[in-house]
Amino acid sequence: MLLPQTLQYLRQLKENNNKAWFDANRVAYEAARIDFSNFIQLLIEDLERQDPTIAGTSARSAIFRINRDIRFSNDKTPYKSHFGASIKRGGRKSGFAGYYFHLEPGASFIGGGLWMPEAGPLKAVRQEIDYNWEEFRGVLTESSFKKIFRDLHQGEDVSLKTLPKGYERENPAIAYLRLKSFIAEVTVTDAELTKATLHKKTKAAFTALQPLLGFLNRALGGEGND
Repeated sequence: MLLPQTLQYLRQLKENNNKAWFDANRVAYEAARIDFSNFIQLLIEDLERQDPTIAGTSARSAIFRINRDIRFSNDKTPYKSHFGASIKRGGRKSGFAGYYFHLEPGASFIGGGLWMPEAGPLKAVRQEIDYNWEEFRGVLTESSFKKIFRDLHQGEDVSLKTLPKGYERENPAIAYLRLKSFIAEVTVTDAELTKATLHKKTKAAFTALQPLLGFLNRALGGEGND
């Protein structure tokens, strides 16, 4: 579980998102970062026993920096008001599909998949879905995945309004071939974040994601999840 102080720090950072406040509360930031890092590291150590593709991964390589890249953004607040960790082979910057944990008071979630791949990888994933539709449908209808995630996220933010090039409207997989991201997620309440059952809930969600990640990573040239 995570400490209540970690959530409190993120709430305060959201209300005081400036360098002066951040510097004055650096001790609290370090404590929150360590708390989150310890949680992620325990998850990795537990998860890699069943998913050898992430062996050698560490919390350090998985957790995103707190600083925002404001160079091309109208929002000039310097810090994120959340912690995020992307657990995947090769670390968070690799192009593979992976697990994700998002810690943000009032908006936390457990998820994973492949977020906004470039044109080449996206084409490869669509082809894999098209060629192996029955297998992919089986991944999404597997009982544990369906119980936890229900389906892939298919909002307007991740779906084409038109047909993807080379595919017909009658294709049985067309709803998924329209996707620009292939992600699944489940919300986590603030109350759940500070309970001892958080680790169990997160591991169960990540376990349910493994077949999806294996399918996606196979399309990307990886051997998938064993």
